Amino acid sequence: QVQLVESGGGSVQAGGSLRLSCVASGYTYSSYSMGWFRQAPGKEREGVAFISTEGLSTDYADSVKGRFTISRDNAKNTLYLQMNSLKPEDTAMYSCAAASSWYSISRWRNVDYWGHGTQVTVSS
Repeated sequence: QVQLVESGGGSVQAGGSLRLSCVASGYTYSSYSMGWFRQAPGKEREGVAFISTEGLSTDYADSVKGRFTISRDNAKNTLYLQMNSLKPEDTAMYSCAAASSWYSISRWRNVDYWGHGTQVTVSS
């Protein structure tokens, strides 16, 4: 049974930081490219950050470049998202996802697995 379990969300003031984690189980984590997505109320889901199987390739949405860092620890089956200089517009439900190829995850296509998400709220 595949599971992606996010944690680390919470409420923070603008300018603050949070570190999200996503623990994967039930599949070969190291063989999948991973990503973080977010969805705010009334808005469509958007891709935030993506990372290849060994972490050699990463990509970010323009809105978070320079502020967010995606990383992974394949020995711990864990994905991370370090979020610094948070802004109120970063408020959303953040979910991690897995796809069998870099192409799939970075283009939000044919994502194989999704987590349920962790809420991030940034106040001004």
